[in-house]
Amino acid sequence: MIGGILLVVLLYVATIPMLQIMKRRMPWFQVGMMKNLYWFHTLFTVIYYIFQLFSRSDSQDYFLRPQQNYATWFSAYDTGTPFIDFVGYPFINYLGFTFEMMFALFAWLGYWGFVFFYVYFKENTRYSHKFWGMDLIGLLIFLPNMHFWTVSLGKGSIIFWGLGMVMYALSQLKTRKIHLLLGLLVIYHVRPHVFLFMAVGIVVGLFTGRQKVPVWQKLLVFGASVGAMALLYDKIMAFSKIDGDNVLQSFNQFSAVRSYELAKNAGSGIDISNYPLVLKLFTFWFRPLFVDSPGAMGLVVSFENLLTLSLTAQLFQKGFLKFLRKGSALLKTSAVAFLATSFALSNTMSNMGIIIRQKSMIMYFLFFVIVMFIDYKKHLQVMKRQRMMQAREETPPPPIKEVKLVIAGKA
Repeated sequence: MIGGILLVVLLYVATIPMLQIMKRRMPWFQVGMMKNLYWFHTLFTVIYYIFQLFSRSDSQDYFLRPQQNYATWFSAYDTGTPFIDFVGYPFINYLGFTFEMMFALFAWLGYWGFVFFYVYFKENTRYSHKFWGMDLIGLLIFLPNMHFWTVSLGKGSIIFWGLGMVMYALSQLKTRKIHLLLGLLVIYHVRPHVFLFMAVGIVVGLFTGRQKVPVWQKLLVFGASVGAMALLYDKIMAFSKIDGDNVLQSFNQFSAVRSYELAKNAGSGIDISNYPLVLKLFTFWFRPLFVDSPGAMGLVVSFENLLTLSLTAQLFQKGFLKFLRKGSALLKTSAVAFLATSFALSNTMSNMGIIIRQKSMIMYFLFFVIVMFIDYKKHLQVMKRQRMMQAREETPPPPIKEVKLVIAGKA
């Protein structure tokens, strides 16, 4: 326990100069908010740690397996669950990290995912926005459920870090290529199928977005993405238990079996296997909504889902499809990655607890689309006001009429 507390403090001390470097590069960067975010994230680290004391979680297995199941460090190397064991192995076996210290380390990685997403949002918006009387971007990065699932020793924290790093890199690709490479490697090793969706999203965004991306950058990213997908295709399909020669049929079979198993084997199961696609997606994105909340945590999630539903309603305004069609590479990357991942997961998830946990890694892609559309609408309003003011300034004043003075008694 003491080791975990000391590591939290040491990581905070190490984080401050890193935040200050980002401040020097980006004057708008709010170091104070990021400090508060660190301790807010740490609060949920403590909450999740207490939670797993009373309800066994995967985190305990991730701590035990590196000590018991592998003869050497690299014998743990693989994608999926073994990769978390591989990452933890040297810290546990060589550096003597305790369970609490591993919790603190993975929570710190999850924290940097929020920092990266914060930069990603701020670099691509022109204006500040309020929602429910609060700063919108600040509200989004302090959502409790997002922090709860990104603090533990496990896949959630590290893949969120990887996803945030990729979007941070794409925001300024010219100077952040290392972040892009590292982020994609992390995503691939934790969840190969999500890597596939991200690669497709990046390619679609680069070639359909409105930004003038240099041709060499497009070709480089396209070649790397297509090459990686070709080389890793069989492994990704095998990981997802899908027959690469008959993708659609095997995916449908896998989805049906997986959905049934999750619904049957868990108390929070809901059988959505027979739902139409639209209802599956609605369930994945916006449930629980109070009436079907599984426990106290479900009520907290319901408030967040109500917020998400309210924000998503902003997209049903005139001009959204035009905005999406003419949108930036980042916008289209976010939209494709969000929709593709949502489609895949909503067809395999039927347990409410798993739905709540799994969707946390992709919701910021939806939030980015929403924030960008709100920013776009406000920009149109600002431009309209400027044109009206300019028109008034350019309109010549009416001519002064000549007034003939008439003195009483004289013509």
